[in-house]
Amino acid sequence: MAAHKILVIDDSRVIRNMVRDMLPPANFEVLEAADGIKGLEMIQQQKPWMIMLDFLLPKMSGYEVYETLQQSPELSRIPLVLMSGRKEEVTSKIGEPFEDKYFVFIEKPFEQKELITAIKRAMILVQKRPPVSVITTTTPVAVSPQQRTDDSLVKRIEDLEAKQKLLEQQISSQQKQFQQLVDFIKKKLK
Repeated sequence: MAAHKILVIDDSRVIRNMVRDMLPPANFEVLEAADGIKGLEMIQQQKPWMIMLDFLLPKMSGYEVYETLQQSPELSRIPLVLMSGRKEEVTSKIGEPFEDKYFVFIEKPFEQKELITAIKRAMILVQKRPPVSVITTTTPVAVSPQQRTDDSLVKRIEDLEAKQKLLEQQISSQQKQFQQLVDFIKKKLK
């Protein structure tokens, strides 16, 4: 399966690298832009599968990029994760709930689990977005290959989350057993 292109628009190289490191390279190709203008150019050229957008950017703010995306019927259908270290900056320009605007907000810094959850939620939200023009038809609408791929990816992400939760439980159990062993040894040494 070809990797899904995720465009990370953030002026922080640390955040761009962090996102790249958190996502499995077999499933995702991470593209990068360091400012809003370069980000919009890459959106037009690369047609990413998903956009991760920092709210505070040089040259063109994340808010201006967001507004530009919303004005395009095609670009507004790309799943969007908006990132910021200051949620109050975002809420001062875009009112909550963000789900009503069909994007997911994630506060920086974030963990891998939060990132995966945000990606999954953004995929679901964009599918709920009403079409730009409503066409009534009596013929059944076929599911596109992209939709099947997205559903397949959601399933794979859910499987990864389940495996991660199982591993966390196993680690916790092993830590308890290790602590019991240490306590037993300490008791015997006395």
